[in-house]
Amino acid sequence: MGSSSSSPQAVSDSDPTNVDHLVFGIASSGASWPKRKEYTKLWWNVKPHQRMRGCVFVDSLPDGENADNNDDSLSLPPICVSEDTSQFLYTYRPGGLRSAIRVARVVKETVALNHSGVRWYVFGDDDTIFFPENLVKTLSKYDHRLWHYVGAYSENYEGSQVFGFGMAFGGGGFAISSSLAKVLAKVFDSCIQRYAHLYGSDARVYSCIAELGVGLKYEPGFHQVDLRGNIFGLLAAHPLNPLLSLHHPDHTDPIFPNMTTAKSLQHLFEAVDADSQRILQQTVCYERQFSRTISVSWGYAVQVFQNNVLLPDVLRVQKTFKPWKEKNALAGIYTFNTREHHPDPCRRPTIFYLDKVSSGKDGIISSYRKSFQNCSQDKTSIKKLEVIKVVTNKLDLDNKQLQTPRRHCCDVLSSSTGHQMEIAIRECKYEELIYMH
Repeated sequence: MGSSSSSPQAVSDSDPTNVDHLVFGIASSGASWPKRKEYTKLWWNVKPHQRMRGCVFVDSLPDGENADNNDDSLSLPPICVSEDTSQFLYTYRPGGLRSAIRVARVVKETVALNHSGVRWYVFGDDDTIFFPENLVKTLSKYDHRLWHYVGAYSENYEGSQVFGFGMAFGGGGFAISSSLAKVLAKVFDSCIQRYAHLYGSDARVYSCIAELGVGLKYEPGFHQVDLRGNIFGLLAAHPLNPLLSLHHPDHTDPIFPNMTTAKSLQHLFEAVDADSQRILQQTVCYERQFSRTISVSWGYAVQVFQNNVLLPDVLRVQKTFKPWKEKNALAGIYTFNTREHHPDPCRRPTIFYLDKVSSGKDGIISSYRKSFQNCSQDKTSIKKLEVIKVVTNKLDLDNKQLQTPRRHCCDVLSSSTGHQMEIAIRECKYEELIYMH
């Protein structure tokens, strides 16, 4: 890329990247922030003594609130009122919103906050739920002194095809290295004048980064969630990469049964607090005695299949959800491998959802309780099973594991009883294969 893509850095650049090196730019509005701020509270400054940096950008201050978010000065970012954008043209028709210009300029205005020691700028919407520890780990794979644009396209094939597989979708969140962000901020206003015809903010950011000659570093842990309904299938078959974000909680069902959306996300974060890097990591083990296949999506759910299911089939995403636009010709086509969600409940795996998680001298123990299944023909070997306990050690991925991730293995422990199963997750042996032995 040449010397133009980096600038002289202090000696401290050899230190490991941590959350202090990140600055967040969150796009919101005076109308949406009062409700959506509850999503940001899930992940902002949740660790003791943590002081994350960034701003929530709004078109106008919400009623009764000030720029410092004084009532929530630690649990929320400060509020920044966006600059006037009336001089920029917006010609997308029909159905576009010219607020896309204001939201795109969050990139420029976040850099203009002029924070010191920044390695990465991270951008998202007010309903983007980030996982900061995992973001830090993932971004540490890249040299922030070089030009990097990191994110993911949509799960929805039609959306990705229209807007481009090289574009990081804004709701899923994306990151720009500080060296690239500083140059982008300088040229941004002149660049977006050429893109008045585009629909969204993320398309403007992508276009200007493309003009600088930089392509997308795809990280599948970012989730746009252009889906509706029950996203269990997506969450239960997460890629090997760490979970970085979720989006659109108001457009999907609560991720745990019998809970509100807010409560279900808080419940997920109980597991995140115990082991952020392991959250949703899928581990599959086989129990030969009963010919059962067990898929653990750590911190979320365990599925028990009453037969031998080959690993590549378990790893496919069940289509438990509905398309973002059902009447589109490409509806139901996604950017990941899928399998059908069987219409007969008796032919589906039995699901055990996270009940509680605790940490102790023996590691981290998470327990999962059986969800109601409308099936009167329940097989004997699983009918009595009510609770699954999973024992793990806290996951701390090093750079080698981040660069070349490998799925963990698991064993069904012999201490399991009729109503309870115990599973231990561990690193696989050197030549170990995951299959029914």
